[in-house]
Amino acid sequence: MIKNDMREILDGAIKAVLPENAVKEALNNPVFTSRKGKGKLIVASIGKGAWRMAKAASDILGSGITGAVVTKYDHSMGDIPGLEIFEAAHPVPDMNTINGTKALLEHVKNLTADDTVLFLVSGGGSALFEYPAEGVTLQDMQDITGQLLACGADIVEINAVRKHLSSVKGGRFAELCSPAHVFMVVLSDVLGDRLDSIASGPAAPDMSTSEEALSVVKKYNLRVKPELMEVLSHETPKKLDNVTAVITGSVTQLCKAVSELSAKKGYTPLILTTTLTCEAREAGSFMAGVAREVLTSGQPVKAPCAIIAGGETVVHLTGKGMGGRNQELALSAAVGIDGLDNVVAASLGSDGTDGPTDAAGGIVDGKTAGILKNKGISIPEVLRNNDAYNALKEADALLMTGPTGTNVNDVSVVLISSRP
Repeated sequence: MIKNDMREILDGAIKAVLPENAVKEALNNPVFTSRKGKGKLIVASIGKGAWRMAKAASDILGSGITGAVVTKYDHSMGDIPGLEIFEAAHPVPDMNTINGTKALLEHVKNLTADDTVLFLVSGGGSALFEYPAEGVTLQDMQDITGQLLACGADIVEINAVRKHLSSVKGGRFAELCSPAHVFMVVLSDVLGDRLDSIASGPAAPDMSTSEEALSVVKKYNLRVKPELMEVLSHETPKKLDNVTAVITGSVTQLCKAVSELSAKKGYTPLILTTTLTCEAREAGSFMAGVAREVLTSGQPVKAPCAIIAGGETVVHLTGKGMGGRNQELALSAAVGIDGLDNVVAASLGSDGTDGPTDAAGGIVDGKTAGILKNKGISIPEVLRNNDAYNALKEADALLMTGPTGTNVNDVSVVLISSRP
């Protein structure tokens, strides 16, 4: 019963943050409506939610639009009139990333001040929208991105480096569109909704500096060729006068949806944070600890309740297994709730993919740890090897949603029932 409640709550929350309504609302913005009919309208859509955002725009605006969509493999759902569709790799860019970005850049060449670029941005855009700066190769970008992901750097640090190696990030795309006006609609996957960090800020003045990018290289001892250090020293735009930005979706809205749906099912909701950023396995242990406190003392809220945390945890790779941050969080929580009959914990990536796997995350209960123990599987050893996917699979505890078409960070939930 409680596990079914969890699945229904998470499913409903994802539907609440799908891009269609967000795009519809944004296109009623007076800045955008005042420009309709003045000149060309170019649609440029990037990220894991790019197809759904572009399709919503096409349905609303009708014929006459041109442009391109660059999204993750298997995230396109078909043709959209007037738009080229490209699928590419995430989280490390590949040649299709370059091809899709190049095609998009062709659409924004030689524009005038009467023209408008409708720039639809969702999470994953940093990897999916990329054209290396002069002197930088795709292999360079792949190598550095891989190092940054493996060392545990946070998204702001990762983007500070990528922006300074790119010809489209850090405000440089908006410069390429000038003098046309860029109307940017954003689904945020960055805590705090920093526009210069979301998709590495292609149309936002860059708050990071070349000095900060170089400090990230030093902090994590990244292997970077001398010639790339020179490129990293080139500064990004700090001021743009041709951009209007509207943020229409974020992890805050995702947590709010979980809260509302939990309440409808009789669980008193408590949102602990929307800025969870610690190590994934530590977050899982903490969430389990809160569950035990609820059952022991009725604090910080009495059961039945839903403990909710949104954000984006990190994983430091120490092994060669398969998994993702949400799977590690859930597996760690399984240890803490072992033996509890009335607790279920889950962690979900809103885009439907967690790490380089086909799972969105994990869902565990008081029996999960015991199931794995009976199969001779040690959870601490699994976590050391970063192999949460295979362990959760053995316990039938993977969350499988398929690509959702949105990306607004992760949500972790513990449901505590007054009944088993």
